[in-house]
Amino acid sequence: QVQLVESGGGSVQAGGSLRLSCAPSEDIRDNYYMGWFRQAPGKEREGLACEYLGTGRTYYADSVKGRFTISRDNAKNTLYLQMNSLKPEDTAMYYCAAAVFRRWMDCVAAGTDEYDYWGQGTQVTVSS
Repeated sequence: QVQLVESGGGSVQAGGSLRLSCAPSEDIRDNYYMGWFRQAPGKEREGLACEYLGTGRTYYADSVKGRFTISRDNAKNTLYLQMNSLKPEDTAMYYCAAAVFRRWMDCVAAGTDEYDYWGQGTQVTVSS
């Protein structure tokens, strides 16, 4: 059972930046997708960005493309989400997730059901 621990959330003013981190409990590499999701109160969980670790291919939701960047430090076994130009509508709980590779897919569009492991989330609040 892989455990995921997110960190880096907080409060920031609109236009600011934050970097989220996700550390798995074990070294997971090529055979996984890893991604970032968020959920605002009263809304469904939304996929933001993900990466297939085997090739490094990344996918982004249109809502964050150009503002958010997903990356991974293999030496630290850590996934990151760099968030720039934050907006009040980015306020949400942010989750890291991992999916065992079963098929080729757009790991953002595929949705939450494809993911096997989830972190507890880290809150991001953007004020205007």
